[in-house]
Amino acid sequence: MPPTDSLRIMLRLGLLVLCCLYGVLADTPAHCLFEDIKGTWTFQETERSGDNTLNCDTLGPIVHTKNFTLSFPNTAMDELGNEGTWTMIWNQGFEVNINERSYFAFSYYEGDFTSSTSYCDRTFNGWSRDKTMRNWSCYGAQKNTPVRARKSQKLTTPAEKLAQKYKNDEKMINDINASQKSWTAKAYPEIEKYTVAEMLNRGGGPGSVLPYPPSPAPASEELKAKISLLPDNFDWRNVEGVNYIAPVRDQGSCGSCYTFASMGQVEARLRIATKNQRQDVLSPQDAVSCSVLSQGCAGGFNFLIAGRYAQDQGLVAEECNAYDATDSACDTDTSCARTYVSDYSYLGGYYGACNEELMLQALIELGPLSVSYQVYDDFYNYNGGIYHHTEFKNDFNPFEMVNHAVLLVGYGVEPSTGEKFWTVKNSWGDTWGESGYFRIRRGTNECSIESMAVDITAIP
Repeated sequence: MPPTDSLRIMLRLGLLVLCCLYGVLADTPAHCLFEDIKGTWTFQETERSGDNTLNCDTLGPIVHTKNFTLSFPNTAMDELGNEGTWTMIWNQGFEVNINERSYFAFSYYEGDFTSSTSYCDRTFNGWSRDKTMRNWSCYGAQKNTPVRARKSQKLTTPAEKLAQKYKNDEKMINDINASQKSWTAKAYPEIEKYTVAEMLNRGGGPGSVLPYPPSPAPASEELKAKISLLPDNFDWRNVEGVNYIAPVRDQGSCGSCYTFASMGQVEARLRIATKNQRQDVLSPQDAVSCSVLSQGCAGGFNFLIAGRYAQDQGLVAEECNAYDATDSACDTDTSCARTYVSDYSYLGGYYGACNEELMLQALIELGPLSVSYQVYDDFYNYNGGIYHHTEFKNDFNPFEMVNHAVLLVGYGVEPSTGEKFWTVKNSWGDTWGESGYFRIRRGTNECSIESMAVDITAIP
C-alpha cells in the first residue's frame, strides 16, 4: 500500500520544519476522544476494484454512500440495521468492521505538534477492503453532527531544551534508590550520546502523549475464577526449558518502538505455533519506511502494524530491509516472502476493554502481547527489580510524558515481598535493565500498562 500523499505530505512538511528544532517526533498531532467519534457517520466510498497497492490521495468518483452509527462500547450499525464492530485507535483514528468489510482512516487535523487543531467529525482519506483482503476502495467519512474543533499542544518544551544532550541525573538516581526497595536505578553513560528529543523518541515520542488513557475494564467473576487457577509465575523465555522469544534489539534514536513490539509479537507467535521451527527475525524498517499506517521514525501504533499492516501487506525478514533507525525511503526487497496475521484486535475486542485478567489469560493461552504504557523520566534509569513510578524528576532534562510500545512475555510474584509483576521485553538493547527486559508492577494498571494490549494470530 503506497503512502497517502496528502497525509504524508502534511506530516513530512510539519516534521521538516520541526526536525531542525526538536529531532524526530512521534505519531500525528490529532487528538480525538471517544465522545467525539461515537454517533452517526456518512462514508463516501469509491469503486471496490482496487488491491492493496491502492493510493487514496484522492477519492475519485463516489460509488457507495453508507451511514454507520457507532455506539458504546463497540457496536456499529448501518442504515439497514446490519451490525458490526468498531474501535478507536488511540486518539488518532478509528476502524469499522461491518458487512464483511473493514474501514480505517486517520482523524483529520491541521497544524503540527507544537499547535494543532483536530477536526474529529471528519477523516483523512482512508482505505476499505473486504474480509479476504481483496476489492479495495478509498473512502472519506463525515460525522452527521458537528463536533467542536479540539485544540491541542503535544510539545511544550522549548526547542533549545529538546536539542540539548541528555544527561543522567545522579541526584534523581540516588533519591529513587533511597526512597524504596522495589527497584533500583543507575546511570547509563551510553545514553548521553542522545539529545533530549531523541530520548523522548526512544520512549515513544512526544506526539504519543495520551492525556486520558483508558482505564482497565472490569473483569467478570467467571474470568476471575479462571485466572485463579493459573500458575503464580510464567515466562515465554522458559516454558519447560524452551525459549520462544527472539533476542532483544535496540531501536536507537528512531521512534520505532511500535514496530519492534509488533515484530516481536509476530516472531513469538510464529515460534510458538511451529514449536520453534520458524525463528524469524522480522524487519522493523519495512514498517518504518513502507507502511502508510505508520509515520516512520515519527511513530505509530502496534495495533496498526502488528495487526492491520501485517494482515493487509504482510511482514518481511530483517535481511529484506535491514534496520537503519532512519526515515529512509522504502527499499524492501520485493522478492521476499511475506508473513501475515489472520486476525488482530485490542484485547477484549476494542480500545478500552483490556484488563489484567484478560492479559493473563491471553498471555498463557495465546502468547506474548504487544502493550503500551506511559514512560516517566525515572524509567530511563531503571536497572532492575519491579518498577513503579516514583515521581522523582530528572532536573537536567526537560520532559514530555510519552507512551512506549513493548512486548509482554511473562508475569510472576516476587517471593520475598509478594509483589506481583509483569515481565516485559524492551527495545533499548540488552545492556539496559535486566538484560534488555524489565519488570513492572502488576494488578494496579501501573503507568496504564493494563489498558492497551493488542492480540494477533500469526499464520505459520
